[in-house]
Amino acid sequence: MKASSGDALAHLVEALRRLPGVGVKSAQRMAYHLLQHDQPAASQLARALDAAVQKVQHCERCHTFTEQPVCATCLDPQRDPHQLCVVETPADQAAVERTGSYRGLYFVLMGKLSPLDGVGAHDIGLPALIERAFDEVVQEVIVATNFTAEGEVTAHVIAEALKSRGLRVTRLARGVPIGSELEYVDLGTIAHAFSERR
Repeated sequence: MKASSGDALAHLVEALRRLPGVGVKSAQRMAYHLLQHDQPAASQLARALDAAVQKVQHCERCHTFTEQPVCATCLDPQRDPHQLCVVETPADQAAVERTGSYRGLYFVLMGKLSPLDGVGAHDIGLPALIERAFDEVVQEVIVATNFTAEGEVTAHVIAEALKSRGLRVTRLARGVPIGSELEYVDLGTIAHAFSERR
């Protein structure tokens, strides 16, 4: 469905298609459902999106999403300032927080290195990370980028930049997921589990 000027339904479908994993049919289904069966939810969604776009910004210290200049995590005196966990996105930070197992601070890269797409060290804030890591408080940087090709390259570049200056850098361990059976786990995961066994 191609949007023409004045075609509100087509514009809505095109807007919904911009969401990750949403194709034309899914976008049409969502648009039709909201307009036909749940117009109050459509209005609520529109107001919430508008408010978020107007109010949500990046934290001045860690770059996650917040409505204040500095986020609540960075301001929390109960957090351990000696540990700094580096993640790719605010969604990754939220995932780590949900585990309840990490009590340090964060640095959100807002992406990953991708030379083929023209995304370099400055684009993901590597200079700002280096400055933050060497604030004379941080003792360990935990690199928690994703285990994709780009995430691994990003982790390597970060580790090299920080280790060359004497800072302790660790990487999230990889291994066999809890509850899985070895015969169904991919070979790369099993190999990493052996190399990082403890």
